[in-house]
Amino acid sequence: MKLPKELVEKFREPYISELGDYINSELELIVKVKSKRLMENKAGQKYLLLTFEDKTGTLRAIDWFNAESNNSNVDIGNVVRTNGKVVVYDGRLQFNLLQNSQMIVLKEGEYSLERFVKETKQSIDSIMDGINTLIESVKNKYLKELLNLFFKGDEKFLEKFKNAPAGAKVHHNYVGGLAEHSLTVAKLCENVCSVYKNLDRDLLITGALLHDIGKINDYEITSSGIEVTTQGELIGHIVSGYEMISFKLKKINAPLELSNKLLHLIVSHHGELEWGSPVVPKTPEALVLHMIENMDSKLNRIFSIKERELDLNPEKNWSEYDPNLGRRFYLKHELED
Repeated sequence: MKLPKELVEKFREPYISELGDYINSELELIVKVKSKRLMENKAGQKYLLLTFEDKTGTLRAIDWFNAESNNSNVDIGNVVRTNGKVVVYDGRLQFNLLQNSQMIVLKEGEYSLERFVKETKQSIDSIMDGINTLIESVKNKYLKELLNLFFKGDEKFLEKFKNAPAGAKVHHNYVGGLAEHSLTVAKLCENVCSVYKNLDRDLLITGALLHDIGKINDYEITSSGIEVTTQGELIGHIVSGYEMISFKLKKINAPLELSNKLLHLIVSHHGELEWGSPVVPKTPEALVLHMIENMDSKLNRIFSIKERELDLNPEKNWSEYDPNLGRRFYLKHELED
């Protein structure tokens, strides 16, 4: 018998982001072990310091009772079921494991992958509506036919595109991230075209919607989260995207010059050779696509950093150093008097 949705919600283990409603309560969690460290206090008592995580955030945890056994039985990356008490320590939430609580390592199938894989906060249907609206606005018959082959004539592609992340760690690293990123880049490109009238709008919009489609082959959702596939490691999204688009361009007998211009957008969108781009942008449209795609990926990462760090400590002024962007970020967003 299948439980009603409201009962499933009532009896499921809470997410980390919900624990503020459970302060001083004892409860059971299903979490992933992000880090662990066996420590010893001045009295010689050993304890296990842990960081738990799920798709909603991270949580400091401590085990005073079964530190050595839990440390031996659990590895970083394991998904575990455990019992503890939610407390506030040093201004933030902490999970104190109970005396009789061993961390039980769960196997794939014993928990929902959705607990650990984030999804776009936007409606995927709304995102696809936005993409289809842009496709309808394209006037070049070859480019419009090409886009329709992908987004209206290829159900297998469309399903993968809607569920794919745009990255494993750096940016838009969640289900629906690829579609969200593609639409944002295309809308920004459209805005640029309204200012620079001599840009080829149809070419730029098409390139924006298709520039990362090779990523449908780059990532897969597993029990560990988002993983890079063998094809992603060996081939990469620029090459596979080029092949996918080139095949369909030939199918519709697109003019050679138009095909070359569009394919140049795909292979040059990383902008620099040292950033993995086979060639640097050599048309105005290619340069615009690179700059906007780069901006959207970086802004998405910055906003994720701010959200994560302020969730942990709302009073924090500066983020931790981010090695990908090579700096810390100021977290306050309100101007002080």
